[in-house]
Amino acid sequence: MRPVFTGSVDTGSLLYECGTEVLRGLQTTLANEPISLMITDGDGLVLARLCNDSAINRSLDGVHLAPGFYFAERNAGTNGLGLALADRAPSLVRAEEHFCTGLRGYTCAAVPVPDPHTGGLAGSVNLTTWSDSSSELLLALAQAAAGNTAALMLARGSGRKVRPTPRGEVFRVYADRLQHRDEPLSPCWTGAVGQARAALERGKVVAVTGEPGAGKTALVSLARRELRARERVLSARTPAPEDVEAWLTLWTPELEKDDTCVIVSGVDTLPAWAATELARIFTSVRTREGLQPFALTAESFDALPEPLTPLVDAVVEVPPLRGRPDDVLALAHHFALTDRHRAVTFTPSAARALKGYEWPGNVRQLRQVVREAATRAEVIDVQHLPAEVFAGASRPLSRLQALERDELVRCLTEPGTTVAQAAQRLGMGRATVYRKMAQYGIKLPGRS
Repeated sequence: MRPVFTGSVDTGSLLYECGTEVLRGLQTTLANEPISLMITDGDGLVLARLCNDSAINRSLDGVHLAPGFYFAERNAGTNGLGLALADRAPSLVRAEEHFCTGLRGYTCAAVPVPDPHTGGLAGSVNLTTWSDSSSELLLALAQAAAGNTAALMLARGSGRKVRPTPRGEVFRVYADRLQHRDEPLSPCWTGAVGQARAALERGKVVAVTGEPGAGKTALVSLARRELRARERVLSARTPAPEDVEAWLTLWTPELEKDDTCVIVSGVDTLPAWAATELARIFTSVRTREGLQPFALTAESFDALPEPLTPLVDAVVEVPPLRGRPDDVLALAHHFALTDRHRAVTFTPSAARALKGYEWPGNVRQLRQVVREAATRAEVIDVQHLPAEVFAGASRPLSRLQALERDELVRCLTEPGTTVAQAAQRLGMGRATVYRKMAQYGIKLPGRS
């Protein structure tokens, strides 16, 4: 093994707080069992270890399975928590199944913990016992602990609903839904499209990176269309780990067809085995002359699975929407026209609110906001926009806080309403309303 020690762990994270609370509750029911309960982050760093058995604690210290040490596969070979993080699926590794001989005295069950707000990988719950102990219930206990940790993280966070696990899909990308001829987009966007187009034209494999919802698939699709207007472009979004095999079978035959490009979105969420299989498939089709029949997207180059990294010739980064505010109204008009099939007008106040918002969900969030507003009016004013648009970025809100914020915005955005009038309707003093506006970061253009 190649132990890597950080010297400290983040004990202030939501994962640590919720995970240790859940494991302490589980520990009380396993007081007389030689089981060590652990929380790790998404990189395999052990954050906490709970165990009442001194013998197994001393033994685990000897193999560096302790807080502050990394225990991913690259550090310790095949092991339970490493597999769970790599495959993003529950895993059980028994004695001789460990790669390192020093770990063959243990049986490990580990389950990934999803971030309840982003759907990404927050970390894992790992239960380790002696290899000669019964392991029948070990994985079930780990799954229950991981589920309870995610649920507690949600409750301690903003109170929003858990983001569903992605199921994967394959769909065709149509050029007319991606063009913005009426209002050209900013140089930040067009420059990134140009970089992708130039790399594709030279026959390079392109990976487009950027935040979720920033428009990575749209960018590489536009670049391909500028080179081959009649090309068939398919987008393959990665599914939940248990659906990956069927997902691969569905679309990989398309790579062999002429004038077809497949954009594989979110390859950074693939299990390790799937990334290896995908790299094998891509290598076999790279012999085609001209444009490569595939492109990739991920949140960052560092997040690309190791088997796919050598295949990438060029990386193009999509700037987030908050970095190109001049694109907001152009995209808003485009989305309204696409969804409603007629032009929609934004008042100056609504336009300022849209351009002033930071858009943490990027273009995907903008489209949802515009879609909902366009169903309510053809002239969109501030009262047609959701409360989130007027609130600055702040800590996550509880459900009650979100309700209070939304009610404040609803009253304040009624046409012709002043802060004093809104305060009267809400039964608050005007100073209290101003204090609440500052607390939630509410900024209302054209209101006093």
